[in-house]
Amino acid sequence: MLFINTTDQKSGKEVKLRYQEYGTGKPVVFIHGWPLTGDMFEYQMEPLSREGLRCIAYDRRGFGHSSKVGESYNYDTLADDLNAVLTELDLHDVTLVGFSMGGGEVARYIGKYGQDRVSAAVLISAVTPFMLKTDDHEGVEWKVFQGMIDGIRKDRPNFLASWAKNFYGVGLLNHPVSDEFLSWTLGMALTGSSRAAIDYIEAFGKTDFRNDLKKFTVPTLIIHGEEDKIVPVEVGGDATHEMLPNAIYHKYDDAPHGLFYTHRERLNRDILSFVRSKASVDRKIDVS
Repeated sequence: MLFINTTDQKSGKEVKLRYQEYGTGKPVVFIHGWPLTGDMFEYQMEPLSREGLRCIAYDRRGFGHSSKVGESYNYDTLADDLNAVLTELDLHDVTLVGFSMGGGEVARYIGKYGQDRVSAAVLISAVTPFMLKTDDHEGVEWKVFQGMIDGIRKDRPNFLASWAKNFYGVGLLNHPVSDEFLSWTLGMALTGSSRAAIDYIEAFGKTDFRNDLKKFTVPTLIIHGEEDKIVPVEVGGDATHEMLPNAIYHKYDDAPHGLFYTHRERLNRDILSFVRSKASVDRKIDVS
């Protein structure tokens, strides 16, 4: 396994971030969703790396094979971790791809560190700009997030198994993924710590990314599913596009939250087309 070493700013403890990479060429860094790992991008990294992209994914602290430090599970720290990845691997001209919770990492990183290393951003099923319903903001009621926390505390395997079905849009008449794929998803989710799982629900439920999005000037691609039951499209993709009106916005009319698998061929085409078109503008190369 490959690891990047960094330091927890609060405790001073060493933190190891496990990462993987395929291919060479223009770097694309994938940031995974809750409560999975970088392995979720298997169906993006393998084919896209064959198209001339250097695809990199890492496990967020507390999840997968990365360190479980027991604290500092918040977006400021996660932005620091993403900065450590980009710095340690000496990455420039990067396209950041954030899925779900990972979209918040992309936003907070740009808000905190700027765009010197970043040439483009992709937000997929993202929690941006702000998930929580407040007196002056239409979002998701806190009781939904509290129910997730209660479910984790009561019976984490059972809760996550049920959650995975909503994640992929599984119902009585619709079964877009195999039972084995659901098991694979559950296996990824259970590699994380319960402390991280709970604290990250607080983080993506309560963190307001609107000021971070105001700092975006790089080309941005937004992708969201109309049938997303985890991050409703009006709260996620629609609201993000309102803040980034110059972004390219693709709404997949029949897609659930986990469209990285259910709509993988379309998603991969959209990512590749976006990255190549950005490269052609920057480098004046023919990508036809």
